[in-house]
Amino acid sequence: SSGINAEWPLRPGSTPATRLDVVNLQEQLDIRLQQRQARETGICPVRRELYSQCFDELIRQVTISCAERGLLLLRVRDEIRMTIAAYQTLYESSVAFGMRKALQAEQGKTDMQRKIEELEEEKKDLERQVNELKSKCDAIEKREAERRVVEEKKHAEEIQFLKRTNQQLKTQLEGIIQPSKK
Repeated sequence: SSGINAEWPLRPGSTPATRLDVVNLQEQLDIRLQQRQARETGICPVRRELYSQCFDELIRQVTISCAERGLLLLRVRDEIRMTIAAYQTLYESSVAFGMRKALQAEQGKTDMQRKIEELEEEKKDLERQVNELKSKCDAIEKREAERRVVEEKKHAEEIQFLKRTNQQLKTQLEGIIQPSKK
C-alpha cells in the first residue's frame, strides 16, 4: 500500500497544490481504477484502497496550504475509517450469524423430516391396529347377530311349545270340567 502511495504526490515538497495538480490527481485516480480493474459498484477493496490513497494525497495537499484544515480532514478520514471498520465487523458477524441460522435451519429441517417419517410410520401402525380392531368388532357383531338369531328362534320355538302345551292343558282341563257340568 505504501509503495503505491509513494507515486501519488504530484508535487513533492511544501508548495501548495494548484488547480492543475488536482485535475492531474483526478486523472491519475481514473487511470489507476482502470488499471487495477476496480469495480464501479458494490464493495470493492481495490476501489476503496485507491480512493483512500487519493484522499490521503488531497489531505497532504490541503495541509501544505492550511495545517488546521489538514488536521481536521485527518480526523474526518480516521473517523470514516473507524466507521467503515465497524460496518465491516458488523457485516462479517451478520454473515456468520446468517450462516449459523441457515445451518440450524437445515439441521432443524433434517430433524423435522425424521420426525415426519416417524409419525407417518406411527400413523400406519395405528391405522393397521384400527383395521384389526374393526375386523374383530365386525366378527363379534356377526357372531352376536347369529347367536341372537339362534336365541330368538329357540325362544320362538319355546313360546310355541309353551302355547301348544298350554292349549293342550286347557283342552284337558276343559275336558275335565265340562263332563262334570253335564
